[in-house]
Amino acid sequence: MRSETTTPAAPEVARFGTTPAGEAVDRHMLSNGRLRVGVLTLGAIIQSIELPDGTDVVLGLPTVTDYLTRSRYFGAVVGRYGNRIAGGRFTLDGAEHRLPLNNNGHSLHGGETGFDKRVWRAEADGGRSVRLVLVSADGEEGYPGTLTASVTYTLTDLDELRIDYRATTDAPTVLNLTNHSYFNLAGSGDVLGHVVTIEADHYLPVDEGKIPLPGAPAPVAGTPYDFTRPAAVGARLEGCYDHCYALRPGATMRVEEPVSGRVMEVTTSEPGVQFYTGHMLDGVATPYGRHAGLCLETQHFPDSPNRPDYPSTVLRPGEEYASTTVYRFTG
Repeated sequence: MRSETTTPAAPEVARFGTTPAGEAVDRHMLSNGRLRVGVLTLGAIIQSIELPDGTDVVLGLPTVTDYLTRSRYFGAVVGRYGNRIAGGRFTLDGAEHRLPLNNNGHSLHGGETGFDKRVWRAEADGGRSVRLVLVSADGEEGYPGTLTASVTYTLTDLDELRIDYRATTDAPTVLNLTNHSYFNLAGSGDVLGHVVTIEADHYLPVDEGKIPLPGAPAPVAGTPYDFTRPAAVGARLEGCYDHCYALRPGATMRVEEPVSGRVMEVTTSEPGVQFYTGHMLDGVATPYGRHAGLCLETQHFPDSPNRPDYPSTVLRPGEEYASTTVYRFTG
């Protein structure tokens, strides 16, 4: 995931709006001279990614109110724990912790007031990079420990958007940060014709509540979940995917929009990726309809705090959480 940069230009910062609590929300516009990326301090949200021809390839919303009332985590950093924790509870060092049940009896994306609804403090670094910082108090949404998290967005000369996550805690906790951008490389319409490759030989089958089933990840071979070879989103299962894949070491994910020829490649230091195809968007509660975008949420596995057989998501005092994901755009 090496990248190259040159001297950054002056930053572009503008007031985006104000929360009901009176907190100012700013938009930082990053540019490398070809790509432009709009980042909000609300939720550390990626509001826009404009390619050199002006096409915006992520789903964004126009106001703070929309993000607080009509969003399905569009572009946001979700946490403290991205994805689901079964029954909204986990035990850490012998103590049980209970979380908000905000998704069919389970806890999803950090609870009722997760990181996507918080205003982060921005530290701009020229026009190519912005670092956003959030302090989450001990007990917030049921999670133990005071957590200091940061997310840094950087545009490189290779037309990459690099996301670096860092965090520390003053008490043992669990942590799983990811970005929840919905991508549409056509800029409009649906993503059923997008061709996807995911270098993952196994995925996590789930129950009706989207909690991973007991046992090891299942082979994708011979199933509709196999994206080890390129396949169109809509070719199988009516394009309805919302599953975590166990990535090969050093895996690359690839999305191509055949009409325009635009391509997005994704690499990550994380062990998994949640592939979601936006089939639960309805065009009513949100302004976007079914299959308007797809997500590649790089992360640890769902319900890891309750699954000792999964890679650990425990963060302890004196340790640093560090994770990097890179999105590269061509075409």
